[in-house]
Amino acid sequence: MTTGSTLPRRLLARELRNARAAARMSSDAARIQIGVSKQTFWRMENGIPTRLNPLFVKRLCEIYGVSAELTQVLLTLVEETKDKGWWHAFDDAIPKSFELFLGLEEAAHRIISYQTTFLPGMLQTNEYRRAMLWLENPSRPQSNVETTIDIVTLRRARLFSDANPLTLDVFIDESALRRSTGDSRVMAGQLTHLAETAQRPNVSVRVVPTSAGTYQALTFGTFVLLEFPPHPATQLTEPPVVYVQGFTDDLYLERPEEIAAYRSAHTDLERLALTDADSHALILDIAKEFGEHTPSETRSIRGD
Repeated sequence: MTTGSTLPRRLLARELRNARAAARMSSDAARIQIGVSKQTFWRMENGIPTRLNPLFVKRLCEIYGVSAELTQVLLTLVEETKDKGWWHAFDDAIPKSFELFLGLEEAAHRIISYQTTFLPGMLQTNEYRRAMLWLENPSRPQSNVETTIDIVTLRRARLFSDANPLTLDVFIDESALRRSTGDSRVMAGQLTHLAETAQRPNVSVRVVPTSAGTYQALTFGTFVLLEFPPHPATQLTEPPVVYVQGFTDDLYLERPEEIAAYRSAHTDLERLALTDADSHALILDIAKEFGEHTPSETRSIRGD
């Protein structure tokens, strides 16, 4: 499985932090042992991209008293951090904060997404995504728009991959389905695509109807919960991460109590949301409503 450098870096960073804590050694004492700056050592222990010298990692394992077996696992992770994910080809077009999300998304084996305003990126049509981009920045260069569309297309491919399959469970507030993005034609096509993709065995799309009133997840806002596959070395399995996208900054929540709170919101969503079948029918009904507002010469709603 190709995950780029994101997951190996995070696994390595967590094990180095844990080993140092078990050895009761300060970060300053440890970094002096390998002769690196405070900033470099901080980046090593937090999974932030930096050059990782295997000799440094081996030396840290020695002074922390790490077993030979785990030392070898960590050195293997160092080698894996050198791999490049597909998104690195778009470095100029991807904000650094979102580059981290793409790496986690590629590494995840299951994603739970809750949306109240727009539809999830992986389920967006190109036309819907363009409309969003023009809304965010009407003066955005066309070339930048198309590059972003290419990125969405590559992300979408995970849903059809045999080599690196992804399970996607989506919960969408009904208001997001009825909020027009672009025009009626774009929305009709988007909702039809959403309903069709939801028929895949690895994709679930469930709608929280307006009849549910206010509910717990609304107080949390839009979020994405990423779960990762088990690692052969059990202690190296990456724990879940919650991603919360902000206007000026993104949040990555990892503490057990934070994950538990979002798990609770997910449980509430499962209770309130329509079944997959009823959600599918509602999505197509709303798509038909948008189609009825589309000029007849451009109307293109499959399944009417």
